[in-house]
Amino acid sequence: MEKEGTILIVDDNRALLAAAKMLLKNVFEEVFTLSSPKKLLQTLSEREVDVVLLDMNFEAGLNTGNEGLYWLHQIKERHPEVQVVLFTAYADIDLAVRGMKEGANNFIVKPYDNDKLVETLRAAYSQKRVGEGNAGEMPQTGNMYWGESQAMMRLHQLIEKVATTDANVLITGENGTGKEMLAREIHALSKRKRAAMIPVDMGAITETLFESELFGYVKGAFTDARTDRAGKFEAANNGTLFLDEIGNLSYHLQAKLLTALQRRSIVRVGSNTPIPINIRLICATNRNLQEMVAKEEFREDLLYRINTIHVEIPPLRERKEDIVPLAQRFLHKYGALYQKPGLQFSEAAERLLESQPWLGNIRELEHAIEKAVIICDDDTVDTFYFEFPKQQLAKADESVKTEVPFQTLEEMEYKMIRAAMEQHEGNLSLVANQLGISRQTLYNKLKRYGL
Repeated sequence: MEKEGTILIVDDNRALLAAAKMLLKNVFEEVFTLSSPKKLLQTLSEREVDVVLLDMNFEAGLNTGNEGLYWLHQIKERHPEVQVVLFTAYADIDLAVRGMKEGANNFIVKPYDNDKLVETLRAAYSQKRVGEGNAGEMPQTGNMYWGESQAMMRLHQLIEKVATTDANVLITGENGTGKEMLAREIHALSKRKRAAMIPVDMGAITETLFESELFGYVKGAFTDARTDRAGKFEAANNGTLFLDEIGNLSYHLQAKLLTALQRRSIVRVGSNTPIPINIRLICATNRNLQEMVAKEEFREDLLYRINTIHVEIPPLRERKEDIVPLAQRFLHKYGALYQKPGLQFSEAAERLLESQPWLGNIRELEHAIEKAVIICDDDTVDTFYFEFPKQQLAKADESVKTEVPFQTLEEMEYKMIRAAMEQHEGNLSLVANQLGISRQTLYNKLKRYGL
């Protein structure tokens, strides 16, 4: 994707500023940083900034988020067109609701996932352009790697037929298989590619935020609604709306979504005026929606509405011939990012990668390669640059009795955290509660184990 727009990152962690700048300079045309918000308003007056990534805590010992909300208010008061994404290690629902109602575009929790951060900031920039009436000038291109497996070749053929239509698409597959990447590929191949694709994480939207986030609101609709704000439906008008984790939407909110899709119009919070919308809808989930319908957890009429075309991405362990080519793509990507060009895998490393079960699929593979690139001191990435837990390799023949090897406390802790993350689908509050530790302790352990 061509680099466009200007972003300002405000955070008192200089190491984070350097890492974020390195990541985002490949996305935005200009990236500026501030380690203190004291010159924030001056910078916005002197430079044309599209997106601000704003930390919520600056003074040592304070973690209430009040500083971030104060500066958010100052930005929206003086520069309402600037999109603000809040950045915090102390997130909770109340703070998210308050920040979003104050005018923030979105909310990112530390430690952050690189891809998630990039996509959130791209979406914020897209919404800025939509507000300026320039969304039609923004082509988006896909970056899908289809691989060599028969399953992916069949999927590729189907997508080429489906993408050029306006049919609603439901993408299913395990976590980490690349559902959002496939959605972007469909959009890039569609007739709507000149307009924006707006992603929405349905699992992160509470009932309080649902209508204001998707449908927008008008000035005065609630306390701190100081300006009119378009929702995700309007931002995606003439383009594509991607609803990720659609299976996590509550039964009550499913009815509101269905009404908007059936009427092809939305009403902003605080208004009575219908606004026509013209979107192509793509949804994704790792859950079995048919089973949820049988249990009355998902509306059957909504499933029919979103399920015109159903595609499923196979897990990585079922297409082993794609593992090494994917790994090589990530090796090239992170070799360039961390200024280590020319890296290559040893044959033993390639065999090791092919032997892993990759329960986290492509996302887990990418994280493993990035970590290996960071710690690699040679021109060749060998097996000892990878650390895999001694976990379930494909279930061995149960007729062969083997002794269960002893595990270290670290290995057991890694497994428990990873299992909890998968069970709660990355919801850090639920994971911390289940494990009986604080969110900050969980953050530290996630960083330690590279999760």
